[in-house]
Amino acid sequence: MYTKPAPATQQTFFFSLADTLDRGHPLFVLANKIEWGAFEEAFGKLYSPDFGRPCKPVRLMVGLLILKYVRNLSDESVVGQWGENCYYQHFCGNAQFVPAAPCDASELVRFRDRIGEAGVELILKESVRVNGDDGKEPDISVDTTVQEKAITFPTDAKLHRKIVAKCKGIAERESIALRQSYTRTLKRLALDQRFRNHPRNWKKARKADRKAKTIAGRLVRELARKLPAQSPWHKALALFARVLSQKKGDTGKVYSLHEPEVCCIAKGKEHKKYEFGNKVCVAYTKTTGVITGMLSFRNPYDGHTLEAVLAQHGRLTGARAATATCDRGFKGEKEVGGTAIQVPDSGREGRGEYATRKLRRDFRRRAAIEPLIGHAKADHRLGRNFLGGVAGDAVNAMLAAAAFNFKRFMNGLKRPLSLFVRIFLRHLAPPAACHHAHAA
Repeated sequence: MYTKPAPATQQTFFFSLADTLDRGHPLFVLANKIEWGAFEEAFGKLYSPDFGRPCKPVRLMVGLLILKYVRNLSDESVVGQWGENCYYQHFCGNAQFVPAAPCDASELVRFRDRIGEAGVELILKESVRVNGDDGKEPDISVDTTVQEKAITFPTDAKLHRKIVAKCKGIAERESIALRQSYTRTLKRLALDQRFRNHPRNWKKARKADRKAKTIAGRLVRELARKLPAQSPWHKALALFARVLSQKKGDTGKVYSLHEPEVCCIAKGKEHKKYEFGNKVCVAYTKTTGVITGMLSFRNPYDGHTLEAVLAQHGRLTGARAATATCDRGFKGEKEVGGTAIQVPDSGREGRGEYATRKLRRDFRRRAAIEPLIGHAKADHRLGRNFLGGVAGDAVNAMLAAAAFNFKRFMNGLKRPLSLFVRIFLRHLAPPAACHHAHAA
């Protein structure tokens, strides 16, 4: 049930939480810069006005999501640190310090599911607005990267052993007596599968792999016979059978049992030939460096991601991009929806010297997107996605982009002019000691 937010009046007789904090702190400034009312209006419609338990404040949940990605924390960590950090509590709308967790970590999962991709895109739009005119540059750069999923490196042996373990779990839940558990057999096979790269162990390991696959197939077929026709486990058994039947050169292979939508993507990296996750397309302003578009895809050709990303750029900034500078992975695209696409070519297009120099500068500038992607991966959780499903891929990518933009705004406060403003605000604000003196 959605309840109206409490009036933001002074909660104590002497001073509030805001009076004890540094008004020039980046989180304090960002909290006053964000238009929280837009989230209240958009997400309040997702709750029933009359039924159910009263929900947590929308500002609290949105603030926790932003802090999670800005500070690169897990759901459990951001909830735990909230009860220890005054700036976190002020950022989320608290007027008094509360030395306790604001909610359970699982409530962040449900809130992400409730607002969906459209709600997360609203957070990304606000992050672009916070950066002011820097996000309205007409020229952008576009690139793609891989958002890796939080799965182990897939091998056939791992998948077959997981199938055996899951089949045993299903049999235990449904009280089905299996003809054989294969516990000791699998333990012996695991010893044979070790050190497979040694020339003496290669044949023995291959034979053990085939035996483990045979055992997995036996258990899947036995459960399929013994389970009732309407059992919900048949969908999982169909996935197991698909894994057991796939070959080395097949397309659309399953690389993870709990994340079957994961794709194997080769980006030509020397140190990492294959990455397992999904492709993400990033658009950012060419000179100011604000991310104005980030969308999640499976594994399409890079040029086929342009239309959707340029449309998102238009929704977030309110204007269509004039030019989009890309690398050779987007070769073949010249114009998409009124936006000119610049891709390096052989230089035989008959351009003048000035146009050639200008294009060369644009392509050099486009390379600045590579460290931007690196920061989003290392600092804002784009490098390893722990959210489940295809929807989790999209949500994680856009929240990482929003965190990058918010962090960019916070870093801008450290410049000399911003430092002068901070000092001015600090002297302008009445210190907390004055309140105590007046009260005495």
